Amino acid sequence: MPEKNNTIQVVRKPDEMAEVAGKIVNNGGKIGLVPTMGFLHEGHLSLLKLLNGKCGVKIASIFVNPIQFGKNEDISAYPRNEKRDIEQLQAAGCQIVFAPDPEDIYPPDFQTYVDVERITQGLCGEYRPGHFRGVTTIVARLFNITRCSVAAFGLKDFQQAQVIHRMVKDLYLPVELIFGETVREADGLAMSSRNTRLSLAERQTALRLSRALEWARQRAENSAVEVSEIVAGVSHIISSSPNAVIQYIECVDAETLKSVETIFSRAQIVLAVYVGKTRLIDNITIGKDSGTKPIASVIL
Repeated sequence: MPEKNNTIQVVRKPDEMAEVAGKIVNNGGKIGLVPTMGFLHEGHLSLLKLLNGKCGVKIASIFVNPIQFGKNEDISAYPRNEKRDIEQLQAAGCQIVFAPDPEDIYPPDFQTYVDVERITQGLCGEYRPGHFRGVTTIVARLFNITRCSVAAFGLKDFQQAQVIHRMVKDLYLPVELIFGETVREADGLAMSSRNTRLSLAERQTALRLSRALEWARQRAENSAVEVSEIVAGVSHIISSSPNAVIQYIECVDAETLKSVETIFSRAQIVLAVYVGKTRLIDNITIGKDSGTKPIASVIL
């Protein structure tokens, strides 16, 4: 049975969640969803605010999705604090939390997956085979279980946002997507559940990511620039620390995620960097027509 935690309802079983959602929709209600893997921060909570005026009932899912982790990725190391997550969601105005167990989402006879092609092949997809199949499969499953008509995602994982957008478009899923800008700490570091793994020294190194992106934004702000120059500059800023190991730095078209050679009006610069053992991702739109604001508190 669904749990009552003060004013928030916690649902564990997919069938029960589908039943609760069905009653809401059948009574004329509109559901908004924020899918998460828990260990929430202000970036997650900001997505709930994006649902204001879009729905009558807000649902957040907490589910560390096993099928989006690769063979060499330790799912048990992913940070968790469900009690705190639920308290934060309640304070942020969420009415229902869907927090299922993996065996209920993926029973032994489960055999259907959603696979978006092409735009999943580069960037993170190149280094995390099968990751995006896991993402699209769970997102499609959450859409169906929660009966949501609107869902909010963050743009910090830019490729993931584009993959989900492509899935919804290609499959004509009746879900409106809202994408929230990357939420950053006061010093410019993109908020991430993984940031808690960083030592004090590593966190200082991690600031090089936002510094490098801000340098790229400034360099491409007023004139066309070659991508090779941007990548070289960003790489230099980040790799000058021995704690940082660059996995990739690329400038791509924001919709197709195809590489570009020259930045004229706008492009997306995306990167993945290991700081110690922690893999961090970040991105911004750059170019003279990007409209991107300076990254707060970044001192070059």
